[in-house]
Amino acid sequence: MSDPVSHHSSAAGPADGFEMAEALNRDCFCHVVDRAALQQALESELAPDVADMRQHLFSDTRVYVAQAHLDLMERLIGVVERLVTLPAWQERVLAHAPEIARHAPKAAGVFLGYDFHLEKDGPRLIEINTNAGGGLLNAKLLDAQRDCCPGELAARRERHRVEQDFVAMFRNEWALARGEVPLTSVAIVDESPAGQFLALEFELFRRLFEVHGIAAWVVAPEELRFDGKCLKYGQRTVDFVYNRLTDFALENPLSAPLRDAYLADAVVLTPHPRAHALYADKRNLIALSDDEWLGSIGLDAADRDLLRNGVPGTEAVTPGNAPAFWTDRRQWFFKPAAGYGSRGTYRGDKLTRRVFGEIAQGGFIAQRLVPPSERRWLVNGEERSFKLDLRNYAYRGEVQLVSARLYQGQATNFRTRGGGFAAVFAVGEA
Repeated sequence: MSDPVSHHSSAAGPADGFEMAEALNRDCFCHVVDRAALQQALESELAPDVADMRQHLFSDTRVYVAQAHLDLMERLIGVVERLVTLPAWQERVLAHAPEIARHAPKAAGVFLGYDFHLEKDGPRLIEINTNAGGGLLNAKLLDAQRDCCPGELAARRERHRVEQDFVAMFRNEWALARGEVPLTSVAIVDESPAGQFLALEFELFRRLFEVHGIAAWVVAPEELRFDGKCLKYGQRTVDFVYNRLTDFALENPLSAPLRDAYLADAVVLTPHPRAHALYADKRNLIALSDDEWLGSIGLDAADRDLLRNGVPGTEAVTPGNAPAFWTDRRQWFFKPAAGYGSRGTYRGDKLTRRVFGEIAQGGFIAQRLVPPSERRWLVNGEERSFKLDLRNYAYRGEVQLVSARLYQGQATNFRTRGGGFAAVFAVGEA
């Protein structure tokens, strides 16, 4: 009946796949995650104290999605990939980007995260993120899936293939920039990395690189220095930086050595400021939903039709149009243009006048509200409803893995008992 989603390529299911998936998400209460197996998988690569799972990081259930909807998400991602190569797109989005985004490295940018909500007639692209977290954690989660409902196909063990895809992605980034020169070292960089919620994933990546013969370190940006020729970590030369910073333009003074090395092409940085400007700036959603402009720059009718159906209408909030948005606020979701990770986002029906007064000053976008679909699940024997969104991890238009995040409240979080990352299983023909 269903398979876990990982770099899927199977044929689309029937149009009623949504109803089947919806029924499973509503009525299947199977406890499918083998916690002991998941912990063992983490501890086999890391020390037990490092491998301790944060509370609410993983849910014990899975999410079902119609194969037809998975295929539509992949097609939408393909449209975006084609669109960002157009000179007119680049001219529009770079006009409001920081100056560093005009530096054009050869690397493409790893771990784009395309986030969707689901409606009956198809997925809706909510936002695009660079340096999307959770990919390797969700790959591990695939190995801990138990069989569930009668007649369900046993989960394919695809974790190793996903990990191979991830390593190949990093090697490809290096090859784009450096050709056949061997990749010897990687720094995984984030602010105060040991204190980050996904610090476990940093350690998993470090181990993954080392298993494949690449020296790797998890470091804070201030631990790096640029000597004018090479980026250094202590006395060691850093060839490649896997960037997990949310300082997207490298504006923080602590990022200065990394910024200088990047602009001098002395290090391969991925994802980089240009990738964030081309894909992830929230103002890009305005362009993605501007059908008339998309037609004027030569995007074909089929691609425009996919975007028209798949991207909720989005507009900039200004002092001039703010009164109209306040009147119609229940139909909108408000996001800071420079935001990430649901920070500073507001459903219109939850807004106070005070907060909206700040939004009205500018720097926010308003996106047509697309309520998330739901997963029913038992927590301590009590039936509860969880909101869900879907993240497609993609590289150069290819979807490597699809995962779900279950939560309660206004925006995605990892603070809900019973919530967290969940594996996604495709539903096709019964």
